[in-house]
Amino acid sequence: MIRGIFLSAIVLALSQPGLAQEGREQRGLLFVQTNCASCHAVRRADASPLAAAPPLRDLHKRYPVAELAESFSEGIMTGHPTMPEFQLDGAQIGDLIAYLETLER
Repeated sequence: MIRGIFLSAIVLALSQPGLAQEGREQRGLLFVQTNCASCHAVRRADASPLAAAPPLRDLHKRYPVAELAESFSEGIMTGHPTMPEFQLDGAQIGDLIAYLETLER
């Protein structure tokens, strides 16, 4: 019975668009905190630990964030040796874009 209530609560939460989007944003934040924050500023007002690494909050000034899904699906690669390469799956891309869009607000 408790399992049924728990599953019902999950289904209800996921059926609420605002709550589902909020979950995507949180997963995107977790991704950038885990994979990007050692070099890039990942919040609206923090400084990049690596001075040469641009803050993620400025990404939308260079690219339309909502249109980066294809680039992210091809992999994040750069020419400098300190940035790791990433290969993201579709869900991770959606989460990352959802979080990056919060930085535009």
